[in-house]
Amino acid sequence: MLATEQIQRYRLETPGTQHHIHLNNAGAALMPEPVMEAIKRHLELESDHGGYEAAAMARGRIQGFYQSLAKLLKCEPRNIAFATNATDAYSRALSAVPFRKGDSILTTREDYVSNQLAFLQLVNRFGIKIRYADTLPAGGVDPDSVRDMIQKERPRLVAVTHMPTYSGLIQDVAAVGRICREHDILYLVDGCQTAGQLDLDMREIGCDFFSATFRKFLRGPRGTGFLFVSDRVLESGLHPLFIDLHSANWTGDTTYRLADSARRFELWERAYALVLGARAATEYALAVNTVHIEQRVCQLAKDLRQKLASVDKIEVLDRGAALGGIVTLHIAGSSPNNLKAVLDQATINCSLVHIESARFDFQERDIEWALRLSPHYYNLNSELDEVTGILDEQINRS
Repeated sequence: MLATEQIQRYRLETPGTQHHIHLNNAGAALMPEPVMEAIKRHLELESDHGGYEAAAMARGRIQGFYQSLAKLLKCEPRNIAFATNATDAYSRALSAVPFRKGDSILTTREDYVSNQLAFLQLVNRFGIKIRYADTLPAGGVDPDSVRDMIQKERPRLVAVTHMPTYSGLIQDVAAVGRICREHDILYLVDGCQTAGQLDLDMREIGCDFFSATFRKFLRGPRGTGFLFVSDRVLESGLHPLFIDLHSANWTGDTTYRLADSARRFELWERAYALVLGARAATEYALAVNTVHIEQRVCQLAKDLRQKLASVDKIEVLDRGAALGGIVTLHIAGSSPNNLKAVLDQATINCSLVHIESARFDFQERDIEWALRLSPHYYNLNSELDEVTGILDEQINRS
């Protein structure tokens, strides 16, 4: 676990902690100073020398992005592609799957809204089908249901969200990965909320694609994300629907040759200052130690759930065998906008989740909204006490 003096040091390196109780890390975490410095240094280089010239001068540092992220994910640099955000990465992976009419995607109801919208587009454009694996009574995907549906339907793709945006649930993506490998099925994991929060191992998860962002628990800049691509995908020749001069070489009037690494899932143009910021965020997480980050985040979230559950009228919504750093709650009869305004006034950062982003789950619970609190390792227990006390006081006033 992280020692008190370590946490204080991380807070000193995160100026935003002096002005806010930041419990919106599932939205965008506070960037530490080394990340900001990496971005500013490259912007200054571009200002002094020009964009192309600065990129050439920083080529070695830019390549370090792939090495650092590969270390974080326990894979090889060739498996890493830079993306501008998690949905960008997810869409590139999805576009590489050779869907045909009648194919199916096997997914879960604990998913991210943008993924569901992408699936519906595939239904409308290609005539594919969406199938949903069963949910365990305690919450989360039922691996036995995944196995049964694979054997019955042989889907073109299995797609699972590691942790939905509206719940602390951590789905057992490794169990699903073992089943997909057993049946030779392509497997896509949305790790948008778990990258930087959990200690990740692509070998253990066993997926073909893993998409994520840097702005959340990795504490990187907005406008940065990544896609992990497995060796078997690279060896199979799969590539996104649209490529450019970076993704492939134009070898003849009517021919091209794909990059032999995950670079084929990238596009040429990007903000290199942000790439270097993403690298700095990755190295910062590695220095803190992702095992220790996971332990502290999960413990803080557990403590927060217990504190909130002790308050009359607060319903803590999170369920599942494994829970992480997203805490969601509902207060019947309360105005979500008023609650958010009260917390904003107290300089407590949080988010609201509405039914449009959690249709399956919220319809089952018969609720329209949830308040989302997402602590990170730099948060303090005293901050959890403060937000709990404010919510308790607001309920009593109402």
